[in-house]
Amino acid sequence: MEKEKLESLLIDFIDGKLSEEERKNVEQELVRNAEAFTLYEQLKEVIQAMNNAARLEPSAHLKVAFDKMLQEEMGNQKTGKTVFFRPAFYRVAAAVLLLVLGGGIGFWISKQQQQAQQMAELQREMNHTKQLLIGLLDNQNSASQRVAGATVAYKSVVKADDEIVNALVKAMNDDPNTNVRMAALEALRKFQHQPYVRKMLVASLSTQKDPMVQIALIRLMVEMKEKGVTEELQRITTEEGVLPAVKDEAHIGLMRLS
Repeated sequence: MEKEKLESLLIDFIDGKLSEEERKNVEQELVRNAEAFTLYEQLKEVIQAMNNAARLEPSAHLKVAFDKMLQEEMGNQKTGKTVFFRPAFYRVAAAVLLLVLGGGIGFWISKQQQQAQQMAELQREMNHTKQLLIGLLDNQNSASQRVAGATVAYKSVVKADDEIVNALVKAMNDDPNTNVRMAALEALRKFQHQPYVRKMLVASLSTQKDPMVQIALIRLMVEMKEKGVTEELQRITTEEGVLPAVKDEAHIGLMRLS
């Protein structure tokens, strides 16, 4: 796909202006084309920065106009120490005051609507991001694309739901590529304070067969101060077929957790 056409489609995709068919086509392009996904991330940051810069500020000119009119009328109608106002002025003053108050109320309502719209857009963007990263983690993609999926989770997801966690855990435990496993573990490490993530990390230690991931998991258990894995670490130190480097790391973990 030509870059200019892709940029145009990505901008409309970010703004939510594409048809259902066009949106699916763009999502498929993002899953299979790493360069397109990089461009998507860049455009999203630029558009978000532009949106954040456009702040809606309330205008005070109506209130100023009302105050000026009030002072002029008081000066024109002053007789001795008594101030009189024409009935017409009452109507004008009331109208201006209503405009001032209405402007304030209208601004508040507009602000609430804007916030609701932003929340809806954020939720839509989060759903798109989730589907993209889960799609990228699919084993049918290249290893670099699967690593990109884990990287999206690490950089773009604030709190991972169970669907995202399960996709990352599957990649950490089953992916044939060590780099993908390590990237998935690093993403899960970001969410280690979530109870479900913690549970899945602990469970992985007993089934993990990749030596590099085993070592990284043991270090993470120490970082998490997870004393519940001491029996598993003890098993690793005595199990046949486990690499010496992994056994050494398990010994260190036992000492630090004891």
